[in-house]
Amino acid sequence: MANPKILIADDDKNICELLRLYLTKEGYETVIANDGEAAVEMYESAKPDLVLLDVMMPKMDGWEVCRRIRAAGKTPVIMLTAKGETFDKVLGLELGADDYVVKPFDSKEVVARIKAVLRRCAPAQEQTDGVIQYDKLSVDLTRYELRVDGKTVEAPPKELELLYYLASHPNRVFTRDQLLDEVWGFEYYGDSRTIDVHVKRLREKLENTSDQWSLKTVWGVGYKFEVKE
Repeated sequence: MANPKILIADDDKNICELLRLYLTKEGYETVIANDGEAAVEMYESAKPDLVLLDVMMPKMDGWEVCRRIRAAGKTPVIMLTAKGETFDKVLGLELGADDYVVKPFDSKEVVARIKAVLRRCAPAQEQTDGVIQYDKLSVDLTRYELRVDGKTVEAPPKELELLYYLASHPNRVFTRDQLLDEVWGFEYYGDSRTIDVHVKRLREKLENTSDQWSLKTVWGVGYKFEVKE
């Protein structure tokens, strides 16, 4: 599957270059437009998977570009705005934008927002059915239900999401920061040790359930959902 393509539309070339560097590092393809008319043309020719769209641009503002993109299809749009007024945010969302980021922004936050929006907007056929099952274990994100040895076990949403993510990638090791990015996303800027707390609670609920799988600590790195081959 090809890497997602991101259209960066902003008249500030420094911001475009900064975002291009970060997104390329994260494995995305990028195309750039420095005014509204060019953004519409690039959208039509490049067919991006997501658009980062500045509000204040020459020739055509971001609101109008967003209207045209939304009239043409359902490509996700994240608005970039230097204004923090509620009116701007509401207008952007009413026009069909999927999210907004207020400048000055942290590039890591923008990447996290992009990941979250792409996940949310993925076609249904590309998504999993939301259920992961192993011996005596079922994690159901459609119902937010954890079943251990046939019994429903109470678990907060983030515990379920963390377990689901790890179990979706068996035997792969993730750092705490990677898990924060993937499970907590842009909403969380706290201590990465919160992962340790959640894993500890999950282990208490899963202890001695099966000898086929386990939540493992990889010392000095992070965690993995280990499955016996």
